[in-house]
Amino acid sequence: MSQELSTHEILEAQSKWGAAVVAADPDALLSLYDFSVLVFKPTMAADIRTDATGARSYFVGGDSRYPGDQGFLHNGFVAVEFDSARGPMLDEGQMTAQDMGHYIFRKPDGSVVKADYSFCYRKVDGRTLITLHHSSYNVG
Repeated sequence: MSQELSTHEILEAQSKWGAAVVAADPDALLSLYDFSVLVFKPTMAADIRTDATGARSYFVGGDSRYPGDQGFLHNGFVAVEFDSARGPMLDEGQMTAQDMGHYIFRKPDGSVVKADYSFCYRKVDGRTLITLHHSSYNVG
């Protein structure tokens, strides 16, 4: 099975990520990360995460090791839109890819939360997984 990535696969992974946020499904979200190499700095938290426990805490809250986590999925977002700066960029061998831009989280009342993102990906056993996720509030 080829471990090469395509732009389509990256866009599909982003779509799955957004759908899991809208569904408030932490298990679906966690299944999109490669915890063997992950570095994850969430938008609404100061702590950098490198494992599933830390990532889950960010998404659902309630872990005493991360007392600042309020549970990102409790925001009730109804849509997530990725606005890439230039589209997913695959490395020369198409074994890894990265993307950076803004994502927009829509609330039920129509208001939005805009944040900056950087994601890196690789394919493992035929699945496109996130290896780096950095997100911060957009100040512009």
